[in-house]
Amino acid sequence: MSETAARRDAVTRARAEIDLAALRANVRALRERAPGAALMAVVKADAYGHGAIPCARAAVEAGATWLGTATPQEALALRADPELPDDVRIMCWLWTPGGPWREAVEAGLDVSVSGMWALEELVAAARDAALPARVQLKADTGLGRNGCQPGEDWAELVREALRAEREGLLRVTGLWSHFACADEPGHPSIAAQLTRFREMTAYAEQQGVRPEVRHIANSPATLTLPETHFDLVRPGIAMYGVSPSPEIGTPADFGLRPVMTLSASLALVKRVPGGHGVSYGHHYTTPGDTTLGLVPLGYADGIPRHASSAGPVLAGGKWRTVAGRIAMDQFVVDLGGERPEPGSEAVLFGPGDRGEPTAEDWARAAGTIAYEIVTRIGPRVPRVYVNE
Repeated sequence: MSETAARRDAVTRARAEIDLAALRANVRALRERAPGAALMAVVKADAYGHGAIPCARAAVEAGATWLGTATPQEALALRADPELPDDVRIMCWLWTPGGPWREAVEAGLDVSVSGMWALEELVAAARDAALPARVQLKADTGLGRNGCQPGEDWAELVREALRAEREGLLRVTGLWSHFACADEPGHPSIAAQLTRFREMTAYAEQQGVRPEVRHIANSPATLTLPETHFDLVRPGIAMYGVSPSPEIGTPADFGLRPVMTLSASLALVKRVPGGHGVSYGHHYTTPGDTTLGLVPLGYADGIPRHASSAGPVLAGGKWRTVAGRIAMDQFVVDLGGERPEPGSEAVLFGPGDRGEPTAEDWARAAGTIAYEIVTRIGPRVPRVYVNE
């Protein structure tokens, strides 16, 4: 089979349609929420499953001046894209010992540093490259993951970073942190972290750090906590039109539109009698004569098995529910006796305009969050970009 034919076959089976016009509109809406701050479009994890390069380009077109990734490999791939402007800043924050420090320095990436081991490896790489590194110091203000602890650890990191800056080996371009509970309105940790962030940045600046940007606002903080915007906001999931949390509002409440629509073609429609077991374990048995539709997507494609007997699908123009267990490559819906044609569209989630479920509906069905639903859609599902 030719590559073109193979792709056509894959799109016929299933597709994740990515609406780049919606993404650009979301970026503009988020910029309006934080008019005094620059915007970093977070495109880690292949842009939350949407495709890093196309989404990065669209975000920059809509006014993002920074791009954010977790791993250095993600950041280096962005820097290698010839269609992204050279002046777009790219930051990466998840490093391990022995990482590609020199490549990051030579690519002009902004590198996050949370401890002395990382600073030492980065300084050595900058010396080898004969180029100053761009460094952002991360403060652990209460999330308890990456980031430098306040007190002596922070004082040492700031002191040694400034020493390397005086030697021309690096430039401290940013001071930053990350919220733990910004998606829970009124959570006491929000105010506590914000206070700690102000204290730690003030200390660094008193010692002589002159950052280009200070930032702590993720998607929920960008949407609901203007006092956290500082010089830069870092929306991730909100950029893709998904609410960070139902507690703070729906996408429509913030003028956002879901970017991904996941659909498949019914692979089979057949009539079965009552009492017919469906899928592994026969956790679903037909209550009477009915028709079953086979959806050619499964947990190998990122459809959560935890949503067995619960995941919603729009098939034959009506809302259906997964019948029985979701298997590796397929699952079944009970069509209630109706007989849509094989090849008819089954929509797992999208913006909801046509009555289809949303990623949030699948999150509730699987007992997880919508972030996971969109991010886990696997590489067997081709991304089809519209409104490029």
